[in-house]
Amino acid sequence: MSASFWPRATLVALFVALAGPAAAQTPALNSGDTAWLLSATALVLFMTLPGLALFYAGLVRTKNVLSVMMHCVAIACLASVLWLMAGYSLAFSGTGPVVGDLMKAGLMHMPRNSLVGAVPESVFFGFQMAFAVITPALIVGAFVERVRFSAVMLFSGLWLLIVYAPVCHWVWGGGWLQGRHVMDYAGGLVVHATAGVSAILFAWQLGPRHGYPRDLAPPHNPGMTMMGAGMLWVGWYGFNAGSALAANADAGAALVATHMSAAAAGLVWALIEWRRFGRASMVGMVTGVVAGLATVTPASGFISPLSGVALGIAGSLVCYQAVEFVKQTLKIDDSLDVFAVHGVGGILGTLMVAILASPRLGGAGYGPGIDMGGQAMTQLIGVGVVCAWSAAATLVIIAIVRRLTGLRASDDMIDDGLDLAAHGERAYNL
Repeated sequence: MSASFWPRATLVALFVALAGPAAAQTPALNSGDTAWLLSATALVLFMTLPGLALFYAGLVRTKNVLSVMMHCVAIACLASVLWLMAGYSLAFSGTGPVVGDLMKAGLMHMPRNSLVGAVPESVFFGFQMAFAVITPALIVGAFVERVRFSAVMLFSGLWLLIVYAPVCHWVWGGGWLQGRHVMDYAGGLVVHATAGVSAILFAWQLGPRHGYPRDLAPPHNPGMTMMGAGMLWVGWYGFNAGSALAANADAGAALVATHMSAAAAGLVWALIEWRRFGRASMVGMVTGVVAGLATVTPASGFISPLSGVALGIAGSLVCYQAVEFVKQTLKIDDSLDVFAVHGVGGILGTLMVAILASPRLGGAGYGPGIDMGGQAMTQLIGVGVVCAWSAAATLVIIAIVRRLTGLRASDDMIDDGLDLAAHGERAYNL
């Protein structure tokens, strides 16, 4: 395997699956790589706070703005603590094919000078923690305006440990999908497929908002949503390019492919709206941008800039249809289209990378002895197993949460708005 192929998977495999603690100290620390990963960590956290919080908050009614922001902040706090106490260890320690062990719980046995590749393990931990923060926060968009705050907290904590950490281990931490050479550069499976599948099941179990689908108020502040989308776009540079774990050509390739996919997807979504309705909306265009970002994520470091454009076009076209399918055919109130945009986009990109990574298309190629057909089968297996596990585990977690805290807020709380009813504050005191 070449040094440029699957950089995150290669480094983590060397650190977790193949090398012992002494061997992990062999590489020399690279200050440039470390500085870049520190910056990328900040960018990924910036995606959640304030990016995702603003993006979601602009799409709800004024009486629920703070509740959405509160969900994002609270999940960031909870996920960070759980990642330290157990999540990181379950994802990135041990050599088991299904889940790690607890040898790194609390980082108690991590020497200060421990390295992952050429960066301190503490920096690698922080970078992965930012991923662990945003992934359950994405699910917030499925249940806005009608969920109990206690349910959000209990569900998010259990989900992080039961769904996210094992899948992260499978793909990036030396687990069985990494052993099969599944290609997921920055989280099409680990982040977007898991969150998207879990989101639509949560929305289905929770039930729709009052007045769904005909009598819902429009987004209260599309400008706020645009600002949040812009922060997500910028933060995604750290999300995808940071996944190279180095300041190198792979990071540059990932950044360019990421940007081109977002740009192409935004244009295509706007064009679809213009052809259907005679105008392009702000909310629609930035939704397209996010769809392009989600679609390119698993492929970003493996493909050419032109393939990034192709993924953006495909992501916008397919995710737009998925939004309509969920709302009109399934009639599920996945309120802010988490499954249709993130889930479908991440799955699409995960499948398409098997084609677009071909050297004939300017891609990075495949592992030793693997051709396009073999890679496509591996990607399909990865998608199927990750989606099945996310679905089964999510339904179990929802059953537990329903029994312990309940899922849905009372009708009085929903009518008053969750800002005041659940948190005693209002977003706007006018």
